[in-house]
Amino acid sequence: MIATQESITAKLCSFARAYHSNIGKEKIFDDYLAYDLMGKQEFEEIGQLIQNNFEPDNTYDNDGFETECISPKLNRYIAPIPLSRIAFAEEKLLEFADKHSECQYVICGAGMDTFAFRNGNPHIKIFELDHPDTGRYKRERIRKLEWNIPKNLKFVPIDFSKDDMTSILLASGYDPKLPAFFAILGVSYYLTLSVFEQTIKNISELCHAGGKIVFDYPDETTLREENSERVQTLSEITEKLGEKMLYGYSLSDINTVLDRYGFEIEEHETPQMIQKHYFEDRNDGIRAFENIHFMLAYKGS
Repeated sequence: MIATQESITAKLCSFARAYHSNIGKEKIFDDYLAYDLMGKQEFEEIGQLIQNNFEPDNTYDNDGFETECISPKLNRYIAPIPLSRIAFAEEKLLEFADKHSECQYVICGAGMDTFAFRNGNPHIKIFELDHPDTGRYKRERIRKLEWNIPKNLKFVPIDFSKDDMTSILLASGYDPKLPAFFAILGVSYYLTLSVFEQTIKNISELCHAGGKIVFDYPDETTLREENSERVQTLSEITEKLGEKMLYGYSLSDINTVLDRYGFEIEEHETPQMIQKHYFEDRNDGIRAFENIHFMLAYKGS
């Protein structure tokens, strides 16, 4: 049985990054530490999960998985979103950091993110916010790998369902006077608009003018019965894994929430733009999802 320290969908995203780094021919994003952080056993468990049509109750049997069997499913349903959104988010982060002598990067729901160990800029202060169980699991993996924890990295345990993000982040050493870049990736799919809005409100309280936020979101076509086979299948996969994608937002919804808390849209990557920027002329079947958008917004004065 697959371990429960981190959600299975989050592990699928980690697997997609590790698999793409190790096996992908044309790199969309090279997370070259993803496999090490995940570990061979868990990597093979997730590979078997995909091979067994995403049935979570199958037992890991040490037989590994067949690349030829999982690649089509991985490339069609799982890999496109996590590969392109992390490429977009980190590109915008580094552009932001280049404009400031010192800045802060806050990763909401960091999971097995490896940026802190790939980052070459010591002037980016990194805060990884995640559930205490997930954080403990990740730190144990780091300990076993004997990685040195960068001095500019801070692990921040938080239960987003009940803890106050503002007070916890401030207590961890976050400085609201310094430029800040917030990332909320792979989260909005499971949040009502009101809960998503509360997150934006919290971030607004934590950053001053010029601060930025990057996130991905499913649009209002997500729940339509006539949606594409791929969108419907991904929803069925996540439901099977206990994390059904229940929500979709309109651009008007997003605009209203951002405007209410002082944010203005800087860049909006539509599915068509994501396809052009990250997946054009590929031969491996990886294509942008028809309903997924990326957003970069900044705090106005």
